[in-house]
Amino acid sequence: METTETFKSYDLTVDEQRLTRMMKALGHPARMQIVRYLSENPQCITGDIVEVLPLAQATVSQHLKVLRDAGLICGTLEGPATCYCLCEESVAWFKAQAGMLF
Repeated sequence: METTETFKSYDLTVDEQRLTRMMKALGHPARMQIVRYLSENPQCITGDIVEVLPLAQATVSQHLKVLRDAGLICGTLEGPATCYCLCEESVAWFKAQAGMLF
């Protein structure tokens, strides 16, 4: 008996794929707290974020990487530390796209 596997796939536009990555990044409570913190405290270093979260520095760094890879935050090196802020263009784009969903 021969079987044929059928794979379902999603047919998303580039913008829909970008929006999905951003939504997935925001889908974790720690990352939501980081985004909220950065909206209230722009231009802060990793240590500042570690102080307000009940997580180890390594875990916070992993969450920051997810947010950075999704394009929601930007980081610049300041000596031995990285200074993070929200990526204003990306956040504005996200708000516009999310607003069009409903």
